[in-house]
Amino acid sequence: MADNWVETTAGDLRRWADERGETLDEQGARLLLDLARDELGLAGADALTPERLRTLLLQIFPATVVAGADEVPAILGTLRRLVAFLRDTAAVPATLAADLAEELERLAPEFSAVVAETDTAERQAAAEVLAGLMRADGVPLDDQDAVDAWTREFEALPEQERFARTEEYLRRAEELIVPPVRLAPRAELAAAARASALTAAVLALAGWTGTRPLAAEDRLTDDDVAEAERALGLAEPRRFGEVADDTALDRLWWAAVEAGVILAEGGAAAPGPALAGLRPETGAETGTEGGAGAERAGGESPDEAPEDADAELLAAWLPLFDSVVVPEHDPEDGLDALELVQNELTGVLIHLYEQEDPTPPQELLSALLEHVEESYEITGGDTMPRLVSDAFHLELAVLEEWGIVRTAGSGGRELTPLGVWAVRELLLTDGFSAPVVGDLAGAPAAGLVEGLVWHRSDTADEEIAGWLERHDPKDAAADLLDVMRTGGPGARNLAAAVLHRIGPEAAPVVRAAREHPLVSPYAVLWLNAVRDPAGRELGRDEYLWVFVDTVAGMLETAEPGEAVAAALADAPSGPELTTMIDELWRTHHADVAEVLEALGDHHPDKATAKAARTAAYKARSAGAGARGGV
Repeated sequence: MADNWVETTAGDLRRWADERGETLDEQGARLLLDLARDELGLAGADALTPERLRTLLLQIFPATVVAGADEVPAILGTLRRLVAFLRDTAAVPATLAADLAEELERLAPEFSAVVAETDTAERQAAAEVLAGLMRADGVPLDDQDAVDAWTREFEALPEQERFARTEEYLRRAEELIVPPVRLAPRAELAAAARASALTAAVLALAGWTGTRPLAAEDRLTDDDVAEAERALGLAEPRRFGEVADDTALDRLWWAAVEAGVILAEGGAAAPGPALAGLRPETGAETGTEGGAGAERAGGESPDEAPEDADAELLAAWLPLFDSVVVPEHDPEDGLDALELVQNELTGVLIHLYEQEDPTPPQELLSALLEHVEESYEITGGDTMPRLVSDAFHLELAVLEEWGIVRTAGSGGRELTPLGVWAVRELLLTDGFSAPVVGDLAGAPAAGLVEGLVWHRSDTADEEIAGWLERHDPKDAAADLLDVMRTGGPGARNLAAAVLHRIGPEAAPVVRAAREHPLVSPYAVLWLNAVRDPAGRELGRDEYLWVFVDTVAGMLETAEPGEAVAAALADAPSGPELTTMIDELWRTHHADVAEVLEALGDHHPDKATAKAARTAAYKARSAGAGARGGV
């Protein structure tokens, strides 16, 4: 069979080297031949050309093979022997062999640099994974002795266990990625923090407290609690339905102490180190006879820039936010409805953070109640859910008053810009990856495509526009085509979508990419879109291959049912779809069987689903998809 040419060529090359007493890295030669067949779509070693050699070394090899810079001389030596073998056996004309040898020497420095760069990036990525594993095990990364001890223990583990731990870490890391958000300018965030009712309440409490003795456990005395509640307007508890909150002062006290706005230790209270940073830029002194206001009445010092004051304010405000939305109510102590809801506030805020549109309060409440039922042992029949509902609405009103949540749309709720920033900061602290719109503008094409996976349609459009603004159209097209040559279906889909945002000025670059089997159909579609004379109608095989590639890309990130529904939206229906499915199994795409299985499992029409399952069986039986190209 044609696919056996790699085995035949490798064996002939081995015998050729033995006859000459030359050393040959047969495994390395076989790897290079496999790449030429599977990634370049070559039907034999004699189909190698200088241009394809360049693609193999500078694009395909770095993207698919893990190799160190110290291995480059051996790789180049293997290729030199392969070219000499092709020349000596007359597998290629002498002139082509000479051109290949000349191109190989011309490529050698560039290939060395590409492998070295890739090797450095891979080592950096490996180091980041190891650092993540250490953090997960509680190893302080600034303690070199602890790091060295962990490394020795990890390297002593069996290879299978090391691999399993790494895979589990990467799986968890992928789960800790939230959608990109837009961040407001720092000055706007600082202004919102200054205007927050949370800031005002904590400053008022700090000003009232000043310096005074405390009761046991460094809390206010009962008399002081009553006086503070009257002074701060907290004597009457908040209410919603059947739930009343008489813990507002306790919550503010806890937050102020945890954030360092009030120093409570040794049986006495005093202004804390964070108080100065929390002060508003202007305004009258807020201290009373306790003297807290004497620390800093307001405004910046003469030599302090506004941006420094903004940063100081946000640094002081964030711990307050953290303390009030992440309380410490122990479930084993028996929680009332309000404490239970407060324990779950972070989940509510993260839910809002991840939503593209404002969320109706009832939807938030339903998600909360579902989580509560799964996580807590609830007794009392319908009473507790009703109380949780009241407590939720009470807390939602508090979050709105503090400037963290706001009403938007038709009564839905969304995070304010300050809320978005604050929730993101907490997510980062907890190890989440929380990208920001605009982060990808300066990324390489591969980084752009990788990052776009996590974007919604609106932010993806904004990110792509920002990236294209910073790249020359021809360079951008060339980089995207490189991604399409070396990436999987999902990367090709995204890179092709970005490519379609580039105008006809990139036509020379795209025309040159038509020979690559993984790029050719997409290049033709682009040329057609810009009405380039080099465009043409896709062949039937190409059309089917693109369909499989598109669905395979969707299956990388979406549930199979969602991927199939999206694919069917643009696919023919009825008999035409059945005919297409009957042809698909012959498509030379590595993922054709998986795509057909997804169609068989999720197509709404039983007859079509059955046809897809039958085609999937044929694809697996026939080994269709042995090659990645068209």
